[in-house]
Amino acid sequence: MKIRKNLSRTLLIPGMLFLGACGCNKSVVVAPTFVPPPPPPVIHYSLGDVFFDFDKSELRTDAVAQLKTNANWLGEQAGRKVIIEGHCDERGTNEYNLALGERRANSAKDYIVNLGVEPARLKTVSYGEEKPFAQGHNEEAWAQNRRAHFVAE
Repeated sequence: MKIRKNLSRTLLIPGMLFLGACGCNKSVVVAPTFVPPPPPPVIHYSLGDVFFDFDKSELRTDAVAQLKTNANWLGEQAGRKVIIEGHCDERGTNEYNLALGERRANSAKDYIVNLGVEPARLKTVSYGEEKPFAQGHNEEAWAQNRRAHFVAE
C-alpha cells in the first residue's frame, strides 16, 4: 500500500501537470528581446568661410549661419585657436583692400565673440587681394574672393 501511495504521488502529480499544460489552448508567450535605443546622432561641425557683398564688411544672413556653425566647432574643440583671414577681390587699391580685409575679419571675429567664444582663441589677419581663392576677372570669381577664411591652428 505504501508503494502504491508513493507511486501515485510520483506519477500522478507530474502527469496531471503535463496533461494540464498540454490541454490548454493558450499559446506560449516569449519574452521580447531587448533592443537598445539607437545612440543620439553625433553632429560634427566644421569651419567654413563667410562671404561678403562688394565693398562691404557687414555680415550677410548666410554669413551669420556659418559663423554660428564655426562657433559650435570652436565649442567642440576646446583649446583650439583659429586665424580669421580677411580677403577681398582684385578691385580697389592694395591699401584699401588690406583695410577692407581687416574689417571683414574683425566683423567675423566680433560676431563669434558675441556668441561666447573667448577672444584669445581668435586671431585676425588681412591679406586684401593677395591670396585669391578663385582665379578670374568676373563677378563669379570676385564673389568667392570676398570672404573671411577660417584656419585652425
